[in-house]
Amino acid sequence: MSVIQDLQDAAARVVDRAGAAVVRVGRGPGRGAGVVVADGVVVTNAHNVRGPEVAITFASGRTVAGSVAGVDADGDLAVVTADTGGGAPIAWGVDAPVGVGTPVWTVVNVAGSGLRVTVGTVSGLGRAFRSPTGRLIGDGLEHTALLGRGSSGSPVVDSEGRLLAINTHRLGDGFYLAVPATDALRARVDALGRGEEPTHLRLGVALAPTQAARRLRAAVGLPERDGLLVQGVEEGSPAARAGIRRGDLVVAAEGRPLTTVDQLFALLDDLDPDGALNVELVRGTDEISLRVNFAGITDEGSA
Repeated sequence: MSVIQDLQDAAARVVDRAGAAVVRVGRGPGRGAGVVVADGVVVTNAHNVRGPEVAITFASGRTVAGSVAGVDADGDLAVVTADTGGGAPIAWGVDAPVGVGTPVWTVVNVAGSGLRVTVGTVSGLGRAFRSPTGRLIGDGLEHTALLGRGSSGSPVVDSEGRLLAINTHRLGDGFYLAVPATDALRARVDALGRGEEPTHLRLGVALAPTQAARRLRAAVGLPERDGLLVQGVEEGSPAARAGIRRGDLVVAAEGRPLTTVDQLFALLDDLDPDGALNVELVRGTDEISLRVNFAGITDEGSA
């Protein structure tokens, strides 16, 4: 059998076994994609949903109103409940062998044009990338199956139509990143479906990375220091209540030097919801120590 015939047969299987589970999420130019993973349950990217409801359109053309059950903004994941019409959900491929070079397919429900199926290969594993909130998503699956506009949230599947990953990020130059369909992802989906959204402590500041901080301090004649430059402080936030100001340089927290925002995120994630974070700042040339209290304040988002 020829390679071309093998690809044609695999594409036909993919459409037959996974096509009915692929949906459009939302309306208009900002729409995205999603996939039915259980009866009444659709998974998509968090950046595809806004508000408590979203339109879900099936390959048949049927459109229903879906209710957003849970959103993990930092993981760019959302679960929507909707009347999926009793159709077969996609099969999870958690046991499917995946490595660099493994052929993969993507399936997208294109408005007014039916399903679009593309093929590529896994080009990398364990890739890290940023969610829309700035948090780092690790263990990404990188692939080369072509994706058009509105494809975020669509499934990456194997030749048997089993779910391998959820598309979320375009690298450009023909490479795309997706969140692998592991047992851990399935547990997150189940939790979001129950309305159990992850919460994260946050300072309530906008930060510039250490390279920018060094340049900006040098531009105004201040000694260069490694740290995270505070570019803005939210009113009423833990940072504002603690006395952190715009222009402060956060150089350490809990005695640990800070050179990346991910180091700060890691420290925040280790704190109890009612905990506190000891931070060291440089304000101009002055060294300042502050204690940031988080009692009663949790939220999703950036630092």
